[in-house]
Amino acid sequence: MKFYNFNRDHAAKAHADTNHRYDSNGKNYPYIFHLDMAVDAARKFKHLIPEKVYFDVETGIYFHDGIEDARLTYNDVLKITKSEIAANIAYACTNLRGKTRQERANDEYYAYIRQTPYAAFAKICDRIANMTYSKQEGSSMHKTYIKEYTKFKEQLYQEQHKEMFDYIEKDLM
Repeated sequence: MKFYNFNRDHAAKAHADTNHRYDSNGKNYPYIFHLDMAVDAARKFKHLIPEKVYFDVETGIYFHDGIEDARLTYNDVLKITKSEIAANIAYACTNLRGKTRQERANDEYYAYIRQTPYAAFAKICDRIANMTYSKQEGSSMHKTYIKEYTKFKEQLYQEQHKEMFDYIEKDLM
């Protein structure tokens, strides 16, 4: 019997409904490909967060791009997931307005992530997924992630996430 993950399916549908794809080097994956990779990273490091909130955090990771890319609102995510933790993670991981990556992920953006419980964990999982994929594919985005890494680490490093940053530095740089 196949396990049905309500939240995964809703996140996948939200991205599919807006034609949002995960496309790199000419590949055109359904966006759930990326969300599953981010959740895989969360599962690898789930021992770093309390077990009692893990399901809500994983749900937040499934929706971490939903507001930014799939036209969902905070209230949409809250209504679908029935989880303030998940909705807060989705909201915190939503880039700000800006013309460049630096403007969209500025100090205010990172401050809000740091202030939101488990959002830093979710964002690091997102970065692990992006770096893993871009390194495997030889994508030019891998160089971008390496270039941004010092600021990313300065903004989000906490001792509780050390193992995640060690993994990035050992396996993804």
